[in-house]
Amino acid sequence: MSNIPQTGRTPRVTIRLVGLQILVFSLLLTLGGRLWYLQIRNGDEYTAEAANNHVQQVVHPAVRGSILDARGVPLADNETRLVVSASRTELMKLPDDGEAVLTRLAEVLGMKPKDVMDKVRLCDAKTPQPCWNGSPYQPIPITDEASAKQALQIREREEDFPGISAEPTAVRRYAAPAGSNAAQVLGYLSPVTDEQVKEAENTKSPLLRSDQVGSNGLEREYDSELRGEAGVTRYEVDNLGRVIGQRESQRARPGANVVTSLDSRVQAVAEKELEQAMRDARKQHDRNTGTNYKADSGAVVVMEAKTGRVVAMASNPTYDPNAWVGGISGKDYKQLTGKKSNYPLLNRAIQGQAAPGSIFKVIPTTAAVNAGYDFNGPYACTSSFNIGSQVFKNFESENYGGISLGRALEVSCDTVFYRIAYDEWKRDGGNKPKKKPGDWFYRTAHQFGLGKETGIDLPNEVTGRVPDRQWKKDYWKANKDAWCKSGKKNGSYGERIAYENCLEGMKMRAGDSVNYSIGQGDTLVTPIQMATIYAAISNGGTLHDPTVGKAIVSPDGKDITEIKPKSHGKLPISASLHKRIDSALAGVATRGTAAWRFQGWPQDKIPMHAKTGTAEVYGKQTTSWFATYTKDYTVVMTISQGGTGSGASGPAVRKIYNALYGVDAKGGIDKKKALLPQPQAKLPKISSDGSVEAQPLGKQFEAAGRERRRGADS
Repeated sequence: MSNIPQTGRTPRVTIRLVGLQILVFSLLLTLGGRLWYLQIRNGDEYTAEAANNHVQQVVHPAVRGSILDARGVPLADNETRLVVSASRTELMKLPDDGEAVLTRLAEVLGMKPKDVMDKVRLCDAKTPQPCWNGSPYQPIPITDEASAKQALQIREREEDFPGISAEPTAVRRYAAPAGSNAAQVLGYLSPVTDEQVKEAENTKSPLLRSDQVGSNGLEREYDSELRGEAGVTRYEVDNLGRVIGQRESQRARPGANVVTSLDSRVQAVAEKELEQAMRDARKQHDRNTGTNYKADSGAVVVMEAKTGRVVAMASNPTYDPNAWVGGISGKDYKQLTGKKSNYPLLNRAIQGQAAPGSIFKVIPTTAAVNAGYDFNGPYACTSSFNIGSQVFKNFESENYGGISLGRALEVSCDTVFYRIAYDEWKRDGGNKPKKKPGDWFYRTAHQFGLGKETGIDLPNEVTGRVPDRQWKKDYWKANKDAWCKSGKKNGSYGERIAYENCLEGMKMRAGDSVNYSIGQGDTLVTPIQMATIYAAISNGGTLHDPTVGKAIVSPDGKDITEIKPKSHGKLPISASLHKRIDSALAGVATRGTAAWRFQGWPQDKIPMHAKTGTAEVYGKQTTSWFATYTKDYTVVMTISQGGTGSGASGPAVRKIYNALYGVDAKGGIDKKKALLPQPQAKLPKISSDGSVEAQPLGKQFEAAGRERRRGADS
């Protein structure tokens, strides 16, 4: 009988079967646990989420608060317009992505189809304006100027316009009272972006995708106060989208009003006089270039000297902020941002940087006295000053002999400051500086607040530049590779300069210090910085943070939060030195470089102080500066490529003061014609309902405002 092997389970097979059983059991256990977790442990949560899938919300935009001038006159408020909007989500459901609908809409609105389609496309890095920068899920405004007839056509033919709405909506209005503009100060609104929504998620003022937010100026600075909170109503709907009930409702809360220190009448005068000064400058001949001055841009600041509150701030070129309301057109956007526009969106009062020229000389005067020089001198005011073979000339080669520092300010003698700066440079070690040089001229500029922001309540302020030793080193490090690559010892002029900078560009040279002493060279300042400095000289030495906002008024008028003036330091000037500089600047207006512009001014009743500046800019015509103050106000004006300080800016500044105080051509004072004989200390009257009682503008300013609005409408 043969031996037949018996079939049976080997140990290996048994182990595999056991492993498979364990695996199956583990999977069943995991699945059961997951089902328990979803249905029992978190069942209520997922039930609520499922219910929310059948909840739709309707957003009710909040009414944005107004921006008012110091007298309660609206600078920016709201008006009801018929707004035609498109739902991009609905249009994308159509076979042609809504092209036919938008074409029909363009015909009704009297617009080009391309312009309408451009407005609903989404912005990205490659898409030029116009395009939609907000959320793709919110209605996109096509126009806010629809007529009642156009809105009726759209609503009566809903089958032809799926995804299109025409509703009365409160939209922003920039009122231009008294003919003022204040575009760069006020700013404008734009649709909120997804990034902004995400950033504001955990803040006190979260954003909805339907919101409009401030994109510049006061609209941006005080956006959270002005915006308010949108209302939301949530509806329960069935699978077909039919409303079956209302779940909850949250009422919209209107935004607060912002009262500013601006006076619309003074603002209108400042804008008008700046524009006229630039026009007049273009008629003047520049002997250096053989052409007329270009006067391509400018700015003026009118400030309360004792508080730092801004009464007027104008920048030119400018624009109409209403162009942004309802979405800016491609044509308007190009005009505002193209190469030929000269960038009107810039607020040159806080973002325009230029060499200050001689209005800077109050700083080296202070530095010299603090370094031990006698204010009374005498100091040689010669026609030129030599350092080796290099000649530094006085303006128009004037020679006044031995004079004091005060007289040097009056006649703006460059060579006096050249000599002191050169002596200080040598005292600090010259080309081989001490370990701890005194650097009085540079240190004093920082103490005056230059090289940093003033703290004004407007976005995007720039710092200017104090070209001290640290700046020289940093600049050399950033450029030395390029200099060393292109520099040649015996090459062209540019190549020789590059070679020299490669070897010694980090050093503070004698020429650097000499040029710096009269506000030239690499020094850069802004008009708001110089206005802050001259206001401090007027008030005895306090450097205020300039402010435009004066108070925040709650929608119901019950809560008023005053924005009080703040200080960021004191000028490094003793009482005796302050008195001497103050007297010298009064001399500038009576017997110095600005005297011809203030002939007939009532100096005995309203003492005027001034300093002129004519800054040279490489490759351009000279920059005009004019800095002035009384006991009440500071006015600083600058015009790029405008010529001399008193020549270009002087007449405009004088006319601004005439309007402020009611001064006529003969020096008489008519208080009835004075716009602001003294700074306004009180807030405008605020009613119990939150509205602000505005004081009348005056007939001549009301007419100017109507004319300004007609021009904008056309």
